[in-house]
Amino acid sequence: MRSARRWQAAAAALAIAGSAFAAAPTAQARTGACPSLTVEQGWYGQNKARLQELVDTYGTCGRGAAKGHKPVAVFDWDNTVVKNDVGDATMYWMLRHSRIRRPQHGDWHATSRYLTDPAATALAAACPATGPTLPTATDTGCADEIRTVYGDGRTTGGATAFAGWDRRTTEPQYAWLAQLMSGWRTADIRSFARAARAENLAAPVGTEQRVGTAKVTGWVRYYDQQRDLIRTLQKGGFDVWVTSASPEPVVDVWAGGVGIAPDHTIGIRPVTSHGRITAHLKGCGTVADGEDAMITYIDGKRCWINQEVFGVRGAAAERVQPAARRQVFAAGDSDTDVSFLRDATGLRLVLNRNKNELMCRAYDNSDGRWIVNPMFIQPKGRKSGAYPCATTAYTERDGTAAPVRRADGTVVADQRDTVYGG
Repeated sequence: MRSARRWQAAAAALAIAGSAFAAAPTAQARTGACPSLTVEQGWYGQNKARLQELVDTYGTCGRGAAKGHKPVAVFDWDNTVVKNDVGDATMYWMLRHSRIRRPQHGDWHATSRYLTDPAATALAAACPATGPTLPTATDTGCADEIRTVYGDGRTTGGATAFAGWDRRTTEPQYAWLAQLMSGWRTADIRSFARAARAENLAAPVGTEQRVGTAKVTGWVRYYDQQRDLIRTLQKGGFDVWVTSASPEPVVDVWAGGVGIAPDHTIGIRPVTSHGRITAHLKGCGTVADGEDAMITYIDGKRCWINQEVFGVRGAAAERVQPAARRQVFAAGDSDTDVSFLRDATGLRLVLNRNKNELMCRAYDNSDGRWIVNPMFIQPKGRKSGAYPCATTAYTERDGTAAPVRRADGTVVADQRDTVYGG
């Protein structure tokens, strides 16, 4: 933990840099010592120049770098640093290789406190009650039920699979993958993730694989642009982290491909007992381990970043921190990234996947620090119609749709899509 005086000095230096950066994002004179972005293709408009200016201004060669203080950059992972979802890739590999263990006493409620009775009943009916692991490689009924509950949040019969969670701090479908890893060691999960990684990187773009009776995505690619950006930030003296709503052992395996070590990844963290993963999750802020209610999801990402990167503990970790205890740069692609993106003090990169709340905030761009880029592989076309910012683009904790509001409480007007693929 840094001392209060050191944080104050860093805050003052970064505030000066931030003012210059916001006022003239492409005019800052370069010292010649800063590392440069090398990948040209794929960046929209002035985005590459804005990112280079970020490195020049906040990095070790810039006037805004505080002595002894590393500026922090935080990236979401799935569909931000890579195309497609590494959690999905691992789940599909586990189903195809019968690597999901039978729940304790055959009770599917033990896998998630939010699982509904109809879902527990459907899973028990579809999956055998004997044997240490479920035969999902050959039992298509069991594989289909698990895949559908995980992917759609419903049973194959259409019943709601999860209920009763806070929509701003957790997502039980995402958490369920980590919870279905129960009984394995962390090293086992990393080995599964490595196998899935090898398959998905080797598969041609557009490949589908069969899981149960369904065809699902079977390929993943690193974005060259993001790998280059991460490398450049690191060379420029930034402390670069990943936060993801995929299980942390999985993200650890993938993050190495862009030079980020496991001690700089923050994913869904299972509670372990006697060296084995349990069906419970570690908590953050006021949420204790085993309560399973604060994963790396929307406001939960803010909490976990505050706790793990900046050392903020307790209830304070759930709140927006002073500028010196916030990331300078953040990158994301989804509504799940909104809170930690908003916390970034220098620049916020959004890959456009047509996610309502995120795109409302990015296009509103009330402080001039948001930049939008199409996805680098298979970018989405222009959204038809406006994003419903003024009415339904925000999701309340109970799931109610509401308007998107700025920090001062004013409502964001509906926004049109202007940065999209060809």
